[in-house]
Amino acid sequence: MDTKNCFHCGLNIDVKEEIIFDEKSFCCNGCKTVYEIFSTNGLSCYYDFENAPGATPQDIKGKYDFLDNEAIAAKLLDFKEEDTHIATLYIPHIHCSSCIWILENLNQLQEGVSSSQVNFSKKKVRIVFNPNQITLKAIVHVLSSIGYEPYISLENYEGKKKDVNRELTYKLGVAFFCFGNVMLLSFPEYFDVDDFWLDKYKGFFRWLIFGLSLPSFLYAASGYYVSAWKSIRSGMLNIDVPIALGLIVMFIRSTVDIVFGYGQGFFDSLTGLVFFMLLGRLFQQKTYNFLSFERDFKSYFPIAVTKITADKEEVSCPVYDIEKGDRLLIRNQELIPVDGILISEETAIDYSFVTGEAIPISKKSGDKIFAGGRQTGKVIEMEVLSSVSQSYLTQLWSNDVFAKKDNHTYKTLTDTISRYFTPAILTLAIATFLYWIFIDVNTAFTVFTAVLIVACPCALALSAPFTLGNVLRIMGKRKLYLKNATVIEQMAKIDTLVFDKTGTITTNKKSLIVFEGSPLNDMEFIALKNLLRGSNHPLSRRLYDFLPAQSIILVHDFEEITGQGIQGRVGDYFIKIGSAHFVGQDLAPSFQTNVHIAINGSYKGKYVFNNQYREGLETLFETLSKNYKLKILSGDNEGEREALTKLLPIGTELIFNQKPEDKLVFIENLQQQGSNVMMIGDGLNDAGALAQSDVGISISENVNVFSPACDGILDAGEFSNLSYFLDYSKKAVKTIKMSFALSLLYNAVGLSFAVAGKLSPLAAAILMPLSTITIVSFVTVTSNYYAKKCKKAV
Repeated sequence: MDTKNCFHCGLNIDVKEEIIFDEKSFCCNGCKTVYEIFSTNGLSCYYDFENAPGATPQDIKGKYDFLDNEAIAAKLLDFKEEDTHIATLYIPHIHCSSCIWILENLNQLQEGVSSSQVNFSKKKVRIVFNPNQITLKAIVHVLSSIGYEPYISLENYEGKKKDVNRELTYKLGVAFFCFGNVMLLSFPEYFDVDDFWLDKYKGFFRWLIFGLSLPSFLYAASGYYVSAWKSIRSGMLNIDVPIALGLIVMFIRSTVDIVFGYGQGFFDSLTGLVFFMLLGRLFQQKTYNFLSFERDFKSYFPIAVTKITADKEEVSCPVYDIEKGDRLLIRNQELIPVDGILISEETAIDYSFVTGEAIPISKKSGDKIFAGGRQTGKVIEMEVLSSVSQSYLTQLWSNDVFAKKDNHTYKTLTDTISRYFTPAILTLAIATFLYWIFIDVNTAFTVFTAVLIVACPCALALSAPFTLGNVLRIMGKRKLYLKNATVIEQMAKIDTLVFDKTGTITTNKKSLIVFEGSPLNDMEFIALKNLLRGSNHPLSRRLYDFLPAQSIILVHDFEEITGQGIQGRVGDYFIKIGSAHFVGQDLAPSFQTNVHIAINGSYKGKYVFNNQYREGLETLFETLSKNYKLKILSGDNEGEREALTKLLPIGTELIFNQKPEDKLVFIENLQQQGSNVMMIGDGLNDAGALAQSDVGISISENVNVFSPACDGILDAGEFSNLSYFLDYSKKAVKTIKMSFALSLLYNAVGLSFAVAGKLSPLAAAILMPLSTITIVSFVTVTSNYYAKKCKKAV
């Protein structure tokens, strides 16, 4: 019976049941309808990414009626506000680039969907939509109608189930079974047994070997063919191309040998090759897990939040220690780490990190507030509804939508080398084959396959990920938490370090603060303390900790003006705290760090801060000055110039009276001069400069000033070890280069034997995982060695 393939889903269709539309064949009205939808909405290029990428839409009438229940639908939402809902749905059918393309273009297909983002490895799509225009149930129906029906199980969303992918294990088991039996059946051929074997059963056993090799060739090795084919279609050759080509050539050659009686072929080598390659891949997977390459942020993520105890004390605690029912204090510009209920009278929440919309949303007492929002305004209290989701904060920090700069243009060492490696190997293999074909046909095929396998750049491709993965883990243990592995390579290129002063090279202390001016009465002290309670600025925190404990009074009209100060109304007092200009004073320049106070328009005086610089600052700058240009930016006046000049190495540039926008422009100017700049700031007033710099590091004290603008967060206690981290990043890149050299040396030696016809495909298959093990062991041991060696040098 004649059959055709459906243009949408690729399934075979009987010509009698064929549906013709737009000169294309479809297996059912569902596939035809999906095609019509895509064509009508200008999305027909969906089919350009891959032939028949779709799935047949299923009949789901009534299946998702339970989503009409708002309580049930709410469990599927990550975020819920008046005009914006966010849901993450698991879609099993996601399998190729066309799936990603159509799912990330849902906003063109359906009104009310603002954006959608696919996590390909987890087969999930994060959909932002307007509930006033479309419901979650309608979105599920739209997805189902185009062949991407989501799998919804509330148990999964409550964390009761965790899917484990055992496909690699199954394939390895099949490959081992085939390899063992093919080797066993090949023994008579190896020993060339006469009589019984040659006369009666040779043909039978050869075809049995052929049959046993099929599961290994077709199933166990299928991942290599799929990866290679997609790589070829995309126009970028990956490391699976030579492997897949070698397997196919070996299979065809072996089949020809058996069919025409030339010999037993290379099925023993073929099945052995597949087994050892999968064994190497399993080793890679297990080693990734051992190195915690995916970084468990619950172990060490340095975001703390202020918890109010039963005794009304305010204590700082890690976010992952927060439990349901706890009461939290959230200051101005702090990130809300958990979902909860607002207890305070009112506030405004900036959800730009979550939704991309920068307009703050007003909240009143009793309203639900969601993790990821930044509190703007006076200090608030909230009650926790659920424990913190560290994975959510990690996703927020790594979210490309709100990334500060385009790292996609950055070319890593692996990108640079692998771009030319695979084409070079294919060229060499073909040239060698053409040379040997005129000498010995059997040797030509053997050499061709051996070259492709022995030169497989697996070890080369693993060098950087394993090195950087291990370095990320080690840096995390030592309290520098980087956003991704690329930052390490960027750190290694830094030649200029720019430091913020207040809160970065200075530390928060409760002493060495002196008040100069008219004495404040008890009520003014209470009002001052309560206004300071809402600010996260380093000077505000120092002064708040310095002042004695006072009763808590509600603050109205709180406002924090970046680079100037804070103001608000507490009872009968309107207080302004900040620079002299901010409080309305035209005072002569002061050579001290101070904070001025005005109450009800009357100037009261100032608090003078005798800055306490971080321990080890002088030694750190002396070490850094040998390899880097050092610069300090400060929003304060020049009162600290003399002290800093004595403390820091000659040549350290000091720039004062810098507003946040001035710091950003300063970084831009350095980059235009060709400098690779690392900015080290407190993450609050320095967000713009951190975002502009090549690498931005935020110093974390014990307050929640987390910002996605930075590339890394450094625990304040490890500030003196900054030179260690910079030196270690260079050693990491050196380790990668050494492992590249080792891998290329292995390839050169292996290729010399393969080209000469002295290396069998099976031997090459055994050497390939051995080289992988060697490289992974080398980079792990070397990066651990440098971690200890660099530490001693600090």
